[in-house]
Amino acid sequence: MADRIVRRLEEIVRLRMNEIPVVLVLGPRSGGKTTLLQTLASSTGVDMIDLDDPITRAAGRDDPRLLVTGPRPILIDEYQHVPDLLGAIKNQLNQDGSPGQFVLTGSTVSAAVLPEMSRFLTGRLYRLPLFPFSQGEMVGVRENLVERLFDDPGALHDGYRSFTTREQYIERVVGGGFPPILGMAPAARERWFDNYVGLALERISDELSRIRDADALDRLFRRLASQTGQVLNITSAGEMAGLRQKTAHNYAGLLEAAFLIRRLPAWGTTLRARITRHPKLHIVDSGVAARLLGLSADRLGRREPTALQQFGHLIETFAVGEVLKQVSWMDHTPTVGHWRTRGGSEVDLVVEQGDGSVAAFEVKAGGGWSRGSGRGLRTLRDELGDRFRVGVVFHTGEWTSRPEDRILAMPIDRLWTVDSSRVA
Repeated sequence: MADRIVRRLEEIVRLRMNEIPVVLVLGPRSGGKTTLLQTLASSTGVDMIDLDDPITRAAGRDDPRLLVTGPRPILIDEYQHVPDLLGAIKNQLNQDGSPGQFVLTGSTVSAAVLPEMSRFLTGRLYRLPLFPFSQGEMVGVRENLVERLFDDPGALHDGYRSFTTREQYIERVVGGGFPPILGMAPAARERWFDNYVGLALERISDELSRIRDADALDRLFRRLASQTGQVLNITSAGEMAGLRQKTAHNYAGLLEAAFLIRRLPAWGTTLRARITRHPKLHIVDSGVAARLLGLSADRLGRREPTALQQFGHLIETFAVGEVLKQVSWMDHTPTVGHWRTRGGSEVDLVVEQGDGSVAAFEVKAGGGWSRGSGRGLRTLRDELGDRFRVGVVFHTGEWTSRPEDRILAMPIDRLWTVDSSRVA
């Protein structure tokens, strides 16, 4: 692995800097935002302004104008610490609205900040998400499977064979994608996850006065982790965490704002089939989810029923996360969601392009195709007709196949490989 992993988002940030005055990169803490800004600073010859530094933050709060003058681009890390910064940026843009003026990063999208962002910088700002490393970024592969599925899905039925074992998939799932833990031994990695979760929840409590019970926030997060890869039931999780329904919903919103959980909305509300409208829940990083649930690689490797079920949910969260990372890099960001009918048909992830074409995904922990595994894809294909571009059943087996019209079955590692060479 190279000394510095090249983030796919680097090139996208540079492209957007040529188009719009302010680029905002949002994502979880320790996800690589600071490193991204440092790389931009090195290549452009400017300094990065770090608002996590108390002295810099205090100076910025006293006079936000200090932060927005100087050589362009101005690169500001953790912008949310100085909310008045946005007004200062607006004033600068009123004088010079040319592209590439500012690149900001943030890890909290609180309700106190977003209205200001919207009011001050409408039409002048482009938001980009930065997730933990993708599997392809970690192995030095430029992933483009999702784009290829829309462009020419037939070309992907190429006899690809995977040599990734179930045990290797498990290790990838429990490892997650946070940069600091790459190469760590399992015990050290578990300690890092524990510390990360604790600090993330402390920051929410410290920064937002609405948190009255920090321990309850922790309990709720752990209860929600047990729902990863499943339809979200905040009421149930809140009751088990000892929270009132309204408080549980508010706390879940804060966890989402801090990029700890992701709600995947229901998709297809205008279709004929009657669907459930509840979102599906995913912990943003599968490694965090596994640690919250106390699931080590050894436990997940057992073939007992509970471990098999838990692995099924975790590997769905893992694979859906990898697809969504690729979606976030696409030039025209598609609409995403999950699809579940009241009759029991289900598709784990639906990606819809602006022209209405759809790629749909199911994730299975099993080792290959079975007719039952494509039930939801068949139902959705019949519902959409020509709009249905392709359906994919991801599995942990060896071979890619095309068992039905516009439906492919392929190993999950196809997401981060570009040829049929051996992968691990």
